[in-house]
Amino acid sequence: MARHLRISGRVQGVGFRYSMAEEAERLGVTGWVRNRGDGTVESVLDGDPDALEAMVVWARQGPRGAQVMGVQVTEVAESFQRFEMRPTE
Repeated sequence: MARHLRISGRVQGVGFRYSMAEEAERLGVTGWVRNRGDGTVESVLDGDPDALEAMVVWARQGPRGAQVMGVQVTEVAESFQRFEMRPTE
């Protein structure tokens, strides 16, 4: 099962999406990430269960400059071939 993440706090304008894409590539995770109009970052991650857990742990900290206030995680049934950054919704 993939994970849907909704990350809140100071998470836009700090390179969160780019850093998440780099971390996903490092861990072999596929899916996507995008900024949302409400100031949150949204992502769907798919991969090995240990790698997904590592991504959730990473998302709770984020890159330098981010101040993560919360991460909502839900399971979803999706799979992907690669990791991509999507336009803001």
